[in-house]
Amino acid sequence: MIMTPANPVCFLLVDDREENLLALEALLRREGLVLQKVCSGPDALEVLLKHEVALAFIDVQMPGMDGFELAELMRGAERTRRVPIIFLTAENADQQRRFRGYEAGAVDFLHKPLEPDILKSKAEVFFELACQRQEVIRQRDALQIVNEENARLLKESRQYAQALKETVRRKDEFLAILSHELRNPLAPIRNAVQILNRQGLDDATVQAARNLIERQSQHMVRLVDDLLDASRIARGKLELRREVVALAAVVEQAVEMAQPHIKSAGHDLTLLLPPQPLFLDADPARLAQVISNLLQNACKYTEKGGRIWLAAKRAGSDVVVSVKDTGIGISPEHLSQLFEMFSQMESSFQRSQGGLGIGLSLVKGLVEMHGGTVEARSEGFGKGSEFIVRLPVIPVPQAPLSESGDDSKAAAAHRILLADDHMGCAESLALLLRLHGNEVEMAHDGFEAVEAAERYRPSVVLLDIGMPKLNGYEACRRIREQAWGKDMVIVAMTGWGQEEDRRRSKEAGFNGHLLKPVDYAALEEFLASTA
Repeated sequence: MIMTPANPVCFLLVDDREENLLALEALLRREGLVLQKVCSGPDALEVLLKHEVALAFIDVQMPGMDGFELAELMRGAERTRRVPIIFLTAENADQQRRFRGYEAGAVDFLHKPLEPDILKSKAEVFFELACQRQEVIRQRDALQIVNEENARLLKESRQYAQALKETVRRKDEFLAILSHELRNPLAPIRNAVQILNRQGLDDATVQAARNLIERQSQHMVRLVDDLLDASRIARGKLELRREVVALAAVVEQAVEMAQPHIKSAGHDLTLLLPPQPLFLDADPARLAQVISNLLQNACKYTEKGGRIWLAAKRAGSDVVVSVKDTGIGISPEHLSQLFEMFSQMESSFQRSQGGLGIGLSLVKGLVEMHGGTVEARSEGFGKGSEFIVRLPVIPVPQAPLSESGDDSKAAAAHRILLADDHMGCAESLALLLRLHGNEVEMAHDGFEAVEAAERYRPSVVLLDIGMPKLNGYEACRRIREQAWGKDMVIVAMTGWGQEEDRRRSKEAGFNGHLLKPVDYAALEEFLASTA
């Protein structure tokens, strides 16, 4: 079988006579073979240092350094000691000279004049050996690459399995915490309802039960809102409503949001703001949510009566907002995981405070959406912690920002059609609307809502989107198609509040878009604007 090497095979031809070299070259020439021709021993050594030689044909009788001396030098060097040698000689070597030649590494002796067939056959053997050696090396290298790739994949799979195991563990722990946190406010709400069902209660007891229900309901709404925000950020569906906003106004709103937590824990809050006004291109509600979450986090992990500092300063083209506390601190190994979803610190103190472990993940997502960064610092447990937010500032606006005064008006009485398939939501909101002097008719599916709108002719329609038989979008379109429905005020009530959802409701003909659970203050403000 004729073999073709992957790389050229190199033979070395050493003879002091040029015509002998040319004759050897003519006999040995073939595809895949490179012949290096030299006329002396020193030149041969130079070639051997530069090339991987598969076979050397060496003339015995050469001036200066003869063939035996060259072979002995080759055997003394690590690089060339295994190169096979065929000696070429014009004399019949005696036994002593042959012994010297074989001891120097010769595999054969060929006598001049050379027999072409014998020369070619011996050369062919070593050529094929060189090809096979190349193939063995190639397969060995390929196997090495495969082994290295397999080792890498095995390492990555183990790391992935470990990360997946950790994610599943944290997810299971999160679900357990979520169940616990959602049940917590339900117990006091149920107790308050039982209290209100009793006869002969004094006004103070009734008011206390109402306040309890209000607080716990707001807590549940915050939990659900955090879950929805985290999901929207993860899916890239949360959109910011940017505007030019003063940092001081955002901080004021955040402190107001966190004040009940600060007050209930008896913490001392120190506020340090720069004297010069700083402005941001930001969503004020989301930015206030970031700072409020950090303040509430400081409250949660600081024992009662601790200290919290909220500071802001200009740093080049950024504003740096930091929230520092005297709380339980953070271990170095936990710092790297602090902003990951479902991450929670293991401590009995933390467990007593509750929480879903997604607040800091929300902070990171919202800050990065604003083009900023957030980092956590702590010297360890018991030494407090500090969270630092960096956000880009913008130049001071040419015109002063408008300030909204407290010019809200009480909503005038309305004829309202309330359509919602959830009986509890419909009945409770209808009761609330009636207590504020409105007339209310209810419907519980899309077809019923269209029929009731034609019969009742309300001034305002509060329309749930996800209703059976006919959804809210289609119900709104059918009402708008009628002459009597063109001027009705129709408001969407839904749990979906992204820009795409608002666009769809606007295209369907809605005048407004309220998120469930409906904030009655926002509903009342909307009704007042339609009076």
